[in-house]
Amino acid sequence: MTDATNWADQLREDGARALEWAARYLETLEARPVLATSVPGAIRARLPTHPPDDPESFQAVLDDLDGLHDGITHWQHPRFLAYFATSSPPQAVAAEIIAATLNQVAILWRTSPVSTELESVCATWLLDLLGLPATWHGHIEDTASTSTLAALAAARSDSGKYVVACSSQAHSSVHKAARLLDMQVRPVDVDDAFRMRPDALSGELADGKVAAVVATVGTTSTTSVDPVSQIADLCAQSGTWLHVDAAYAGSSWVSPRMRWSAAGVERADSLVVNPHKWMFVPMDCSVLFTSRPDVLRAAFTETPEYLRTPEDVESLSEYGPALGRRFRSLKLWTVMRCLGRSGIQATIDRAVDLAQELAGWIEADPDFEICAPHPFSTVCFRALASDETNARIVERVNASGEAFISHTKLNERYVLRVAIGHMRTSRDDVLRAWQAIRTAAAEG
Repeated sequence: MTDATNWADQLREDGARALEWAARYLETLEARPVLATSVPGAIRARLPTHPPDDPESFQAVLDDLDGLHDGITHWQHPRFLAYFATSSPPQAVAAEIIAATLNQVAILWRTSPVSTELESVCATWLLDLLGLPATWHGHIEDTASTSTLAALAAARSDSGKYVVACSSQAHSSVHKAARLLDMQVRPVDVDDAFRMRPDALSGELADGKVAAVVATVGTTSTTSVDPVSQIADLCAQSGTWLHVDAAYAGSSWVSPRMRWSAAGVERADSLVVNPHKWMFVPMDCSVLFTSRPDVLRAAFTETPEYLRTPEDVESLSEYGPALGRRFRSLKLWTVMRCLGRSGIQATIDRAVDLAQELAGWIEADPDFEICAPHPFSTVCFRALASDETNARIVERVNASGEAFISHTKLNERYVLRVAIGHMRTSRDDVLRAWQAIRTAAAEG
């Protein structure tokens, strides 16, 4: 046998084991506690201090992994309600296997024409699904943190300015990117619905020192929607780069009923949407769109001699920080094809409906209150009790294994947060989580 044949046979054998392990995991998932039950250091203490000297079987790896389940927080669980979900259908899991098999490194067009061109096709398809301008350029980064870093770097490079303005509800990635780029962040006040106030932004832009404004559609804590159209007016008047963070909520635009939140986004200089959140693509897959690709390319193109080729064609590494790029477009392409517009829309609409039903249960309960608008599939609320009691509710629910929820702080108060977005989350799952919350609250 040749080495290639040996490899193929090994993949058939171990691949079957891996798929069986994965299928068994999914079959038994709902019986597991959603949040990992291990304590810090427990997993490490169970593993050998040194790597093996001799080869071990893949089955041995799977056997040992079975012994580490208490260290797994089950993001694929339908009652994972703590953060924006990252659920994936079986076809997307299979696509990851193919991507790993091909193991493309798309540093240039010629090193992977299929990855480069399929990524461009996926970006075009995504623009169509979301109702965005077809002329925009798009490429895939790993996460919204990297996409935001790239957008702010382009804005700084183009303007020569070193200030970024964002609301107090903007994602922490804006602050991290600013720190890495040696930029100053100017927080902008929000209104009672946690949306950026245009009048406050106008004051921050008055001195002409702001390189970029970050508007958010679907903030992390409350999923509030900044008034992008008004913000775009101010950016146009001042010549300021407008970056829109729609990492979570952007995927909802597949549904016509959610397109209202995209108002004004077509005027942005850059936009980030994460298909690995609400479009059911496996982690990691963040798409950065721009109406000014020439600025991104000018900011990031660096071509040493060994990367020069005779083809006059773009390489997507010229639009962001990374040179080496995975074949991420394959899983995005797979999800868009295997779910289709109708499947994605139906799953998003169901999550929104479940969140609105949960909000109704909360509003009808005299012991709880809603703490923020809930336009998408995340609900912020609290028991009518002290912050300490609300914190205990979160800990009790999570310790029960029944569900995994999170918290935030709004107006200096501790607030419970339930984010619905998993493909398999049902009404019964949401009801069970709500019952667990009420039970925990009754314990005081």
